[in-house]
Amino acid sequence: MNRVILTSAVLPASALAELKQWLGITTGRDDASLSPLLAATLDVCEWFTGQMPIEAECEEVIPAEPGWHALATRPVQAISRVEGIAADGTRFNLDAESYEIELEADGTGRVRLPSFGDEARVAVRFTAGLATDWDALPVSLRHGLVRLAAHQHRERESGGAAPLPPASVAALWRPWRRLRLA
Repeated sequence: MNRVILTSAVLPASALAELKQWLGITTGRDDASLSPLLAATLDVCEWFTGQMPIEAECEEVIPAEPGWHALATRPVQAISRVEGIAADGTRFNLDAESYEIELEADGTGRVRLPSFGDEARVAVRFTAGLATDWDALPVSLRHGLVRLAAHQHRERESGGAAPLPPASVAALWRPWRRLRLA
């Protein structure tokens, strides 16, 4: 997958407050280390479930070949722009008549290029994510994110790396897991 996150998900102060409550931390002394830790759990959640938890604006580059191309990121909420990328790297907008888009019920975004021009690759810009923000996340996903960040915080000085996510977090996320056959 050749994906770039253009606008990352923003975690509100309430997300950090939930993590601090879980850890029993009442001061702001550890905020600088806890915030990026909590943000990193979003990536682990996406890796485990196969779905981006909180909406972000992304771009994937796909080959300009005939047929349908499924975007690797899920669930896609909207495809906003399709651009051609010439062999020299210059970008240009594609006319709406030169491609088709499709959003499937399982969150897969697909693009079809029936006719080709000078483009060697195509950049697809889209919004993906299960929830619009932290507070809209399903409770089991949100609680798993907090528990994983707490686990990582507690294990930060231990010598051995534990498998991620721990069983308690995997149990919370398993109903959201989407597997794809290659």
